[in-house]
Amino acid sequence: MSNEPMHLPEEPAQERELRLVALRREAESRGKVKVRGIRPEGAPFPKASPETGYYGIPLLKPPQWTHQIPLYFFVGGAAGAAAVVSAIGHYVGADRKLVRDARYIAAAGAVISPALLIADLGKPQRFLGMMRVFKPQSPMSIGAWTLLGFGSAVSAATFAGLMLERYGPSFPMAVVENAAEAAAIPLGLGLATYTGVLIGATAIPVWNQNVGDLPLHFAASGLSAAVGMLELMGHSKNRALQTLGLGAALFEVWEGIRIEGRTHTHLDPLKHGTSGAITRVGGALSGPIPTALRLASMFAGRERGSSLRRWAGASAVAGSLLTRIAWLRAGIASAQDWRQPLEVQPHPHE
Repeated sequence: MSNEPMHLPEEPAQERELRLVALRREAESRGKVKVRGIRPEGAPFPKASPETGYYGIPLLKPPQWTHQIPLYFFVGGAAGAAAVVSAIGHYVGADRKLVRDARYIAAAGAVISPALLIADLGKPQRFLGMMRVFKPQSPMSIGAWTLLGFGSAVSAATFAGLMLERYGPSFPMAVVENAAEAAAIPLGLGLATYTGVLIGATAIPVWNQNVGDLPLHFAASGLSAAVGMLELMGHSKNRALQTLGLGAALFEVWEGIRIEGRTHTHLDPLKHGTSGAITRVGGALSGPIPTALRLASMFAGRERGSSLRRWAGASAVAGSLLTRIAWLRAGIASAQDWRQPLEVQPHPHE
């Protein structure tokens, strides 16, 4: 930094004092002062502007998540929804194979999800460090503990179910299975929805302005994926899965119409550019296509209808994955173009 004295406008001492008094009174009465500051000559910092931010740093920092995070959102959503399906199926006496396969999806997600999260964090110690504290006000802390509890519950339910199938009725195993399934319902719902709360609790406009819709959107997307996986595993003739899949697809149709029908600038990343293209493809695969296939399957023969439901399931799985990728890409685009959604205008003197 230069030791040369700053060249400020010459002003008599008495006039400067009177000017300061006037500024203080204006600040006291109005709470602000409408006077341009002085940029000292030769100052080491550049002039801030809406184009460059402060010191050349943008106002918002894009998310630093790697490609593992949308996969984590997808796997966690499908696993959480599958756990709820298995628990409800268990309690209402549904097909035992359907319950077992749903548990397998949930258990696989309970293993893959932490692996993806640790891969993004870089070191296992960082994931373990999140277990040191429990912060109810932090979606990330709640999510980490939900993932831990979910893995324990679905593992216990899967193990108890396998023991009962192999060795016959057992009161202790039945107690473990019922208790684990009871815990899996709230934990599965939490795992399927908390990621929507997580990204909504940020300053990125496209996420923050949709925080009220993202949890339900992610829950429906996770349910579509879970139902699709089960149908691809051989349960395409199950009427309950058909109903769940159709309901989730119709919700995705409504979500797509809602996004396309709104004109807020913070939704632009969901409509334009690469993120907009991925959003629309994912929305089509999640909503209109499986809806049409499932409705068509109602009027087709038994085998033809089963085939159409499998295609609907495959479309829903692909759409669910693309939906997570689209929201992450939209967040990056929204952070990079923060001036428009925040309606920041250049200073009139610039």
